Amino acid sequence: MNIPIIFITGHGDIPMSVRAMKAGAVEFLTKPFRDQDLIDAVQSALQIDHAARLQERELAELRERFASLTRREQEVMGWVVTGLLNKQIASEIGTSEITVKVHRGQVMRKMAAESVADLVRMAGRLGLPARRSYTNG
Repeated sequence: MNIPIIFITGHGDIPMSVRAMKAGAVEFLTKPFRDQDLIDAVQSALQIDHAARLQERELAELRERFASLTRREQEVMGWVVTGLLNKQIASEIGTSEITVKVHRGQVMRKMAAESVADLVRMAGRLGLPARRSYTNG
């Protein structure tokens, strides 16, 4: 987790401010500055930090939910997010369509996904690798 930085200097120039901002500074203040400028910078830094912590917490929860899936459920999820139908997934993994439906239901429940689109977004946030397209017609 990065700590938000407010860079304050009495001898700043444009290249220095560019380097500071590229390195992740929230604000670059040169002396003299108004008190309100510093207050605004601190408020902005706190908002950025809060949003980053929230995203980090949500991603950690998402990873925990994914880890709760069995290997087979993870495999089925990988195929579901590519847009395959249950019968196509069954063909890919060598099982019945009914079994895929059961696994798919478990995936949706354990991942707390409300829709396949929701599950696709989760897979993207998790950085799951894309599976090959279905090729058996």
